[in-house]
Amino acid sequence: MATSLNFFPQTSEPKTTHLPDWYSPETRIYSSTYSSISLPTDPFLDIVSFIFSHQHDGVTALIDSSSGYSISYSKLLPLVQSMASGLHHLGVSQGDVVLLLLPNSVNFPIIFFSVLYLGAVVTTMNPLSNMMEVKKQIVDCGVRFAFTLLENVDKLQKLGVHAIGVPENMDLDSEKTGFLSFRKLIGGQFGKAPRPVIRQQDTAAIMYSSGTTGVSKGVVLTHGNFIATTELFVRFEASQYEYSSSKNVYLAVLPMFHIYGLSLFVVGLLSLGSSIVIMRRFDASELVKVIDDYGVTHFPVVPPILTTLTMRAKHVCENSLQSLKQVSCGAAPLSGKTIEDFVQALPHVDFIQGYGMTESTAVGTRGFNNEKHHNYSSIGLLAPNMQAKVVDWNSGSSLPPGFHGELWLRGPAIMQRYINNVEATNMTIDKDGWLRTGDIVCFDGEGYLYLSDRLKEIIKYKGYQIAPADLEAVLISHPEILDAAVTSAADEVCGEIPVAFVVRRHGSTLTKGAVIDFVANQVAPYKKVRRVVFTESIPKSAAGKNLRKELKSFISSRL
Repeated sequence: MATSLNFFPQTSEPKTTHLPDWYSPETRIYSSTYSSISLPTDPFLDIVSFIFSHQHDGVTALIDSSSGYSISYSKLLPLVQSMASGLHHLGVSQGDVVLLLLPNSVNFPIIFFSVLYLGAVVTTMNPLSNMMEVKKQIVDCGVRFAFTLLENVDKLQKLGVHAIGVPENMDLDSEKTGFLSFRKLIGGQFGKAPRPVIRQQDTAAIMYSSGTTGVSKGVVLTHGNFIATTELFVRFEASQYEYSSSKNVYLAVLPMFHIYGLSLFVVGLLSLGSSIVIMRRFDASELVKVIDDYGVTHFPVVPPILTTLTMRAKHVCENSLQSLKQVSCGAAPLSGKTIEDFVQALPHVDFIQGYGMTESTAVGTRGFNNEKHHNYSSIGLLAPNMQAKVVDWNSGSSLPPGFHGELWLRGPAIMQRYINNVEATNMTIDKDGWLRTGDIVCFDGEGYLYLSDRLKEIIKYKGYQIAPADLEAVLISHPEILDAAVTSAADEVCGEIPVAFVVRRHGSTLTKGAVIDFVANQVAPYKKVRRVVFTESIPKSAAGKNLRKELKSFISSRL
């Protein structure tokens, strides 16, 4: 059912005279309140050429927070070209898929761009992923080469993938014998690699996402998608502020293997000349020190990190955290109290929220505040060149401002398709190019968007997305489990945690701890089931689908 807010009279059709010009009552399409941006029209433009074509006066590009090791902008493109030449010599060619099974590091952007420089394709994974999960993705998108941590090299080689160990710290680790292959690749010994013809419509990356329902799927993103993200998200946002982007210092804690971190720290910001301080692993005890030592001005976060920053800010001296200009939050909804606590703890820092998906290459909405107007609770205004619909999830009708419905998005950043999954693609993108997001939103009378709920069957744990169907598949593989369903429970520290409802076979003595351990041995640590509920049956729809909302209601009332 559509639910009306107080922005308009509570009638099924708000009066046309009250409707803003960015909403069409005829088509029921929302347009951005911003003017459109001209995107490059050259069909033979790749994201690497696009990023490095921009002139700026930035000096230091990438900085390792723990060692201070840095890479200057003057060396960045030569390093990308050297690595590309090494990969070409190794046999990487256009269309090959290269896995980046890596944590954040100064090497990540270099590797990413060097692969795309050759017309090859990047796919990323959380380095904590279990080898069963890695094998599944390798098979799904046909991985031939991989960059990973040293301890994973032999494991990947056994899966038939040519794996290269990547040093976390170039200053200290690069002399180890295990990194000889990496040093050779980046050493510039092979001359300049030939560049193939790369089109904007060619695949650049395959990023995995649970989408709106079901198991994780490979999201096919093109060079054109990344060009759109750079222009409509990163560069456009920078243009809204008076200060020079090349003087900005960003703290990269968000994982680069996720679209949020990738679009910012690996791609877009490098076109602006900003400095990026990279934490290989988030360490709450080091957070304030890193911000102060490097003069961090911008800090993109997810809700659990925002909470940590707020707590730390309450106990620092008055000179700490003064370099911070802006903190931006995305990936999951925030409570009003969380926002209020942050604003009170750091009143001098601009706070905004944003919205995007892997399927939209992180483009969607972005907040913007000025001296006269602050809107902390909204996820922002529609990005330039993007259109939206708000659709009643029961009737399918499009709704005007002031009503809640599912957000649909359309624009140049929308994914091409899901790899090897025509059915899921057709369920997610309709014939007119509208992406069904699965999120419940409402536009107010000024064009600001508010996120209220989601239809998506996903769990947001510390900013990571977990597909319940993935965990259910693991659970029902246990010989003593007859049926299972996974949903989420709210958690103050983690955001949400996975909870498994399990039906044991008759006579089973399986314990809750044994269930947790069974899943933990087969998935990445962040995907582990945190709580188990034994039940006689799983509530299902007429079509046999697990009714997770009923399970969530049980959790809310009992646990």
